Amino acid sequence: MTKKGVIHLSLEEKHVMSMSEKTARRLIAERGVKVEDIAELVVYLQQPYHPNLLLEEAVVHVEAVLRKREVQNAVLTGIQLDMLAEKKMLQEPLQSIIETDESLYGIDETIATAIVNVYGTIGLTSYGYIDKQKPGILQFLNDKSTGQVHTFLDDIVGAIAAAAASRLAHRAAHTE
Repeated sequence: MTKKGVIHLSLEEKHVMSMSEKTARRLIAERGVKVEDIAELVVYLQQPYHPNLLLEEAVVHVEAVLRKREVQNAVLTGIQLDMLAEKKMLQEPLQSIIETDESLYGIDETIATAIVNVYGTIGLTSYGYIDKQKPGILQFLNDKSTGQVHTFLDDIVGAIAAAAASRLAHRAAHTE
C-alpha cells in the first residue's frame, strides 16, 4: 500500500487465469500430475547447479511456465489425444501408434519442443536428458500397465519441467 492508500499488486497477484489455463491445469491434475511433481523434476534437473534449490522455488517457475499460452495449447492438444486413444476413438493406424507410444512416432516430442523453445536451447537439452532418465512422475506416466495412455503427457510434463529449469537458470544468470 502506498501513502495515498493505493494498493500495488505484483504480477503474481494480478494474474487471472484464462479458460485455456484453467482447463490445462485441470486436465493435468485429472491425469494424476501435480504441480509439485513437475517441480520435483525441476529440482532434479537443477541439482548440480543449484544444490540448495527448494521445491517451493521450483514451483514458482513451473507456475510461470503454465501461464504461457503456448504451453496451455500443447497441454490441451496432447492430453486430448491421449484421452481419445484411451477411449479408442482414433482411426487406425493412429490409434495403435498413440496407444502403444510407438518409438518412431515423434509428434509427442515435437509438441514438447514447442514448450521448451519458449525458454531457449538450454530447455531443449534439459528436456532430452529428462526424457531419457524418466525420473519421478515420468516413471509413472510411462508405466503402460496402468491402462492409461500418456504418450503426449509424459513428454509435456518433461518439457514443462525443462522449461521451468531453463527459466530458473536464465533468472539466476540475470538474462531474463
